This record gives sequence, C-alpha cells and structure tokens, in this order.
Amino acid sequence: MIYDGNSRPFSSLDSYNVAICRPPAFAGATTNDRGDSGGTGTPYTLFTVTGDVIVRFWGVCSTDLAGATATIEVGVTGNTATLLPLTTATDIDASDIWADTTPTLGATLLADVLGPYIVANGNDIIETVKTADITSGNVYYIALWRPVSIGSNAAGVSIAGSVVAAGTQT
Repeated sequence: MIYDGNSRPFSSLDSYNVAICRPPAFAGATTNDRGDSGGTGTPYTLFTVTGDVIVRFWGVCSTDLAGATATIEVGVTGNTATLLPLTTATDIDASDIWADTTPTLGATLLADVLGPYIVANGNDIIETVKTADITSGNVYYIALWRPVSIGSNAAGVSIAGSVVAAGTQT
C-alpha cells in the first residue's frame, strides 16, 4: 500500500479534498479593495497552502466582471498565472466556469480544467489583477487538492469576512 504525506492510504488521484473560497465582490474603484490593480488588495490570497499539495483549480463567475481593459490571473508568488492564465476580465461572465483563457458558460469537462498542478513549499494560491481595475463582479474559486507531504493542507481563506468552506487533511 502507498501512503500520502499524512500517512493515509493513497489509492487514487481521484480522491481529492475540496476547498472553496468565496471572496467579496470586486471593487477596484475603491483604493486597496479586491480588484484595485495598483493597491494592496492585489494579489488577493485565495488559499493558504501548507506543505506540498497536488491541486486542480477553477473559478466560477457569479456576477459579470467589469473593467475596461482589466485582466486577471491566478497562481503563486513569482508565477502568478500558473493555475489560471491571464484572462481579460470582461470575458468572464455570470455562470461562466473560468478554467483557461476562454471561460465556458454553465458546464465544462473536468478534463478541460488545467492541471493537476503541484504547489510546493507552502506557496499560497493568489489572484492577481493586472493592467486595470476590475470595478465590479465576482468570481469564487474551487480547489480539488491532495496532500503529498506530512502536514499538507489547502484551506480557503477569508479577508473581510467572506464565506469560506475548506477541506482539511489531518
């Protein structure tokens, strides 16, 4: 039998934990809020990662994004577009699943979700707004993850009291 980093049977890569981050709406016209491309609200920490994890990752748009030339990406510090590539914000509309540069309305194959990726050394998963502010709209994020080192975890985090559900491997 093979075991994961937390000494639990590692029988399938399909046995992922689920973590969800529901951040507050974009308000880039407000200094330092989420969506302000030049403020302290970007990058925005979506998931706090401990140790090394394998992750599949996507966003779901609940309200159309607005911001004339705004772009957005998701990754880790130093590689900010590794999980979700740089995408024009106004191309992400309500009910879209954002898994690559062309968001898909309503449903997509899990096989179309990029990854799985290895996130190492506790690099948090961050959202970065580029080029211009995202002035309104919202995207929440789902991470399917597995630990690969002892004590690994990927938990959705909250800034300003957003609702978060997280799977935890102990």
